[in-house]
Amino acid sequence: MLVLDGKIAAASVKELLKKETTDLAAKGKPSPHLAAILIGNNGASETYVASKVKNCEEIGFRSTLIRFPDDIAEQELLQTVDSLNKNKDIDGILVQLPLPKHISEQKLIEAIDPTKDVDGFHPSSVGKLVQGLPTFIPATPYGIILLLEHYDIPTKGKHAVVIGRSNIVGRPMSILLSSNMAKGNCTVTICHSHTPNLSEIAATADILVAALGKPEFVTADMVKPGAVVIDVGITRVNDDTAKKGFRIKGDVNYAEAATKAGAITPVPGGVGLMTIAGLLKNTMQAYLNNRG
Repeated sequence: MLVLDGKIAAASVKELLKKETTDLAAKGKPSPHLAAILIGNNGASETYVASKVKNCEEIGFRSTLIRFPDDIAEQELLQTVDSLNKNKDIDGILVQLPLPKHISEQKLIEAIDPTKDVDGFHPSSVGKLVQGLPTFIPATPYGIILLLEHYDIPTKGKHAVVIGRSNIVGRPMSILLSSNMAKGNCTVTICHSHTPNLSEIAATADILVAALGKPEFVTADMVKPGAVVIDVGITRVNDDTAKKGFRIKGDVNYAEAATKAGAITPVPGGVGLMTIAGLLKNTMQAYLNNRG
């Protein structure tokens, strides 16, 4: 069984981006600049943003972290996004989700200039993705494609099952896998909470993507022998025996699935690292589009 190690694949992507950044510096050009907005003190969000900032530093990108308290007014956030849109020194903008309930996630996403939408969530980006036009791909699905490319996993003609239909992972993942591209050309089935016989459908997948946010939902009986299993889940589960008081669990029961899968991503150490790689690739693309 092949372990699809996100650390190895992400390091390969970052090495190429670091070289591009070094080449830009040699030509006297500034490096790409990512601005991140973080609201409140959500533990998981703090970790994610800190990792994004750290990865920017490692490859020579510039990053700006803008923090706001939980009770920030929606209008003030929108004004901040508008100022970042107008700032020619900022190449990419991301707003760390989830947001406080009094702030409209959709309104904030739509406020970001599509040319700086490195998360790939803006309706303009999504529309272009559906039509097969060049655009920013949501970072997690993009990271999964990069992972498949790194390990040269064949996809053409395969049956892919995506469990989950979120706009962040499930829907764009299904579009990418069915697209006419190198790591696409799959026949794709999307499953969700209203899918009857979900376990039986999952067990027919050559490529199984679990992105529903339920720890260890996918068990051995849902995995076809030799299947490629991509675990997108990352949930903090309380565990008094753990040093931090919790453990990170994926949507797949790794111990069970690994006995049948031909290839599988670990959690942590799999898709999460590739999500950041996808974000960094998008940021470089935004830089080249706007300043290249």
